[in-house]
Amino acid sequence: MEAPTDLQSHLAERILAHVRMSQLPAGHHLTELSLQQIFGTSRGPIRSALAYLERFGAVEKRPNKGYYLTGLDVDLGSVAPRSDEALYRAIADDRLSGSLGEVVSEMELARRYELSRHRLARILDRIAAEGWIEKRRGHGWGFQPLINSPAAYRESYELRLILEPAALRLPGFKVNREALEDLRRQQLFILDEGYRTLSRIDMFESNARFHEMLATMSGNRFVTQTIIRLNQLRRLVEYRRRSESDRIRRVCEEHLEMLARLSADEVLFAATLLEKHLADARDEKTRLEDFVQL
Repeated sequence: MEAPTDLQSHLAERILAHVRMSQLPAGHHLTELSLQQIFGTSRGPIRSALAYLERFGAVEKRPNKGYYLTGLDVDLGSVAPRSDEALYRAIADDRLSGSLGEVVSEMELARRYELSRHRLARILDRIAAEGWIEKRRGHGWGFQPLINSPAAYRESYELRLILEPAALRLPGFKVNREALEDLRRQQLFILDEGYRTLSRIDMFESNARFHEMLATMSGNRFVTQTIIRLNQLRRLVEYRRRSESDRIRRVCEEHLEMLARLSADEVLFAATLLEKHLADARDEKTRLEDFVQL
């Protein structure tokens, strides 16, 4: 069986995590558009990841209808180990530590990590899809700003505090009850048992989706794109944070309270709760003694 690209495998695992956290049943229709909105990527990688999942029986493709869950519990790691993961992490660590400059060439990266051009291209494709590097005109790759200090982390939260509660107060904000129910199922699953078994990556992706979905309901595409971009920039730091069960459960309870208020059309109350939620997270996560242990 042909080995998957790293991006293909990464997205496939994220789709499976979404299925588990949302407790989606067999026969559920996984549309490319809905997954594109959830993961903030283009349809091409989503379609490729779904095709990869089809190979292992996690989904089935129905003619002219798309992909549907089969109900099979698939562990991709047991059949397709992601050999590029360690190299991806090495590049991320070196960039966060400052060992890699803001602009790098493919030749420099290939030599530093002893990579073939083909393998390096796979890893760069994944990093570019996650939004923290982009191809420069003419030559080389440019790293995008990363959250690599308490000051940068605080700045990102201050921007979120400006945007996210305001998004709920926009006149175009419209409650999407189907999306609220999906988010509620995810948060209840994490609160009940998921916090014991889910990875840090799964936990972050669930949290990011919660905030991105609320932004989407604002009806303002630029707000939504900005929140997605901020999540991309903080992803590497969040992947490395220690997961504490007490904090995870508290965050879930706060998320559920906001969802309850939105379901009751108490949008302004939900916006006030969101402000406090983000302010508390800012103060808690930007303490130096916590940040340096990432």
